[in-house]
Order: sequence, then structure tokens, then C-alpha cells
Amino acid sequence: MTTKRYAALLRGINVGGAKKLPMAELRDLLAELGHTDVSTLLASGNAVFTAADAASEEELARDLETAIEKRFGFTVACLVRDHAYLRAVADACPFPAAELEGKQLHANFTSGPLDAGRYAGLDPAAYLPEEFRLGDRVLYLYAPNGLGRSKLAEALAKPALNKGLTVTSRNWNTVVKLVELTA
Repeated sequence: MTTKRYAALLRGINVGGAKKLPMAELRDLLAELGHTDVSTLLASGNAVFTAADAASEEELARDLETAIEKRFGFTVACLVRDHAYLRAVADACPFPAAELEGKQLHANFTSGPLDAGRYAGLDPAAYLPEEFRLGDRVLYLYAPNGLGRSKLAEALAKPALNKGLTVTSRNWNTVVKLVELTA
């Protein structure tokens, strides 16, 4: 059986005192699920692990969500992505990532495909110099003043635009580090 390196992207943990999930316990939980070479990045819900590549990313995410709910008593949406996907996201970035600060560029990872029709009601010119582009289950967001001040990020986070999707955002520094850690 062959193995693959994956990143687990947990949505909305350890933010503002809600859904506290210590990273040491997340590492233990992933090991209990049978994964090896487990590590975490930051306290905001990024874990890297090795697993048999017989399981799909969706199965790995579902197993982790179930285990978190069972152990911690709250639900957390999880996305799992392998190294090849993360590398492709980094390589396909439509913005000049090497020229930008990590806080200016974000990848909003999604549980399903994105189509331009979903965002047809947004007027891109109204948010300039902020911009977004769609990729393979990812929305690239350029926010020159950072995410906290971004009007475009606020508009893109509206539930109507994300209906039926799990979406979790990572700044570009984190994306680059996850590519490295899953290699």
C-alpha cells in the first residue's frame, strides 16, 4: 500500500475563544485515526499527516470531523488536500505572490468547484484595488491592506455566495508552508 502526504484545513477553530482545539490534541487525534508523521502548523487549524492513499480526501475529512465531534463535542468543517493539489494551487496563483506580503494574498479553499456565475452579482470594480480569481476548488484573494480591512473579503464571505460549500481561508505564507510540509 502506498502513502501520501496531506494537509487538513480546519475551519473556524481557536478563533475568538470559540471551538478551542489544542494542536497537541489534534496531533494525537490524527495519530489515533491511523495517520503517521503528524505535525501542526500554527494554532489555527492546519495539520499535516501521512495516510494510505486508498482513502479519498473526502473520507479523510469526514473521519476527522467525526472524531473531533466525538472527542470535543462540537462540529468543525474540515477539508483535506494532498501535496499535488496544494502545489498546483501555488503554481496556478494568478497574482504575483513572490512580490506580495503573505497577508495581502489569500487562498479560500472550498469543498467543491467554483463557477463564475456564483459571483455574478459582485461588481469587481467596486472593490478595487482588491481582486479575486477562481481556481480549482480555490478562490484567490488579493487584499493589499490585509484581510481584516477587506471589503471584498467581507462580500465574498456572505452565506448566499457560499451556499453548499465549506470555505476556509489561509494567507499565502501558510499556503507556501503547507506545500513544503506535505512534500
